[in-house]
Amino acid sequence: MKSPFTGKEMSIKIKKEDLTFRKETFNVTYPSFYCTDSKQYFTTTEFDTIKMRQAYNQYRDKYNLPFPEEIKEIRAKYGVSATKMSEILGFGINSYRNYENGEVPNQSNANLIQLAKNPIQFKSLVKLSNVFKVNNDDKSDFTDEGFKLLNKIDRLIDEKKKIRFSIGFENYLLGDKLPDNFTGYIRPNIEKLTEMVVFFAKNMQPYVTQLNKLLFYCDFLHYKHEAVSISGTRYRAINMGPVPNNYDSIFDYIESTNAIKIIKKENDWGYSKKFLGNKDFDSEKFTEKELEILDIVYQEFKCKNTTEIIERSHLEDAWKDNFENGKSLIDYKYAFNLNI
Repeated sequence: MKSPFTGKEMSIKIKKEDLTFRKETFNVTYPSFYCTDSKQYFTTTEFDTIKMRQAYNQYRDKYNLPFPEEIKEIRAKYGVSATKMSEILGFGINSYRNYENGEVPNQSNANLIQLAKNPIQFKSLVKLSNVFKVNNDDKSDFTDEGFKLLNKIDRLIDEKKKIRFSIGFENYLLGDKLPDNFTGYIRPNIEKLTEMVVFFAKNMQPYVTQLNKLLFYCDFLHYKHEAVSISGTRYRAINMGPVPNNYDSIFDYIESTNAIKIIKKENDWGYSKKFLGNKDFDSEKFTEKELEILDIVYQEFKCKNTTEIIERSHLEDAWKDNFENGKSLIDYKYAFNLNI
């Protein structure tokens, strides 16, 4: 972007600002164009969006409100339209669509959405509403669509009982499912993380140290552009650079699903792990922007060896600040200082 005063290209600087949302103040970090001659900052619609999303996300995190992707996932698992979901919950259709598109719900509406997350509670909401009733005076007379939905909910209730251990194990691998500043403000998603690993395993056959950095750069670069991560993975700083928290167990689990194959080779210093893809990469699980970020990181690092990637990651504030502080988890705010 060129300065309106001098016509020269401006640099991008990272700003911190206290932003007020719903009478509360949140500290946000965001990029802005800077004119050296006039010493003034200039913004764009994209930068303003990044700034506001951080305030919204911090507010959601503080009050445990559902995030947009969670609202979409709840509706998707029941297979109902946005119109039907809004009617079941008693919202206006425009309000509900806005929640899916990023507007922050008020506390009462958020509570209803979170009730819908539980199939047992959602079944009660469906029965209490008149959305699928043939006759409003008859509490048990549902349309065919209503009966199909209730049957689907019953199946989900049964499935939830069966996969309780699996859900608990995923929580152990990725940590608490609640979004926060260490997940990039989305819920940790093992399916997306698996596909990210498959993407690099198919295209690069990386060693474990390389793969750790590739995943870090993907999640943090996406946060830099969109103020949310891709996979919701938590990262920490160790001597070899940023790595997914609990990465050994995560990769062993992903291999157990037959998505990848890990080749172990003994060396003088121990053994190395090389990752090969066992399945096709499922691009349908990703947005266009997420796929763009995966490709940017691939193009940036495809010709770099392990040592070069480690050295590159050691230039990042995300690693320097947190490794010095005892190998702690890395806040996604460091994404805005990313050297890519």
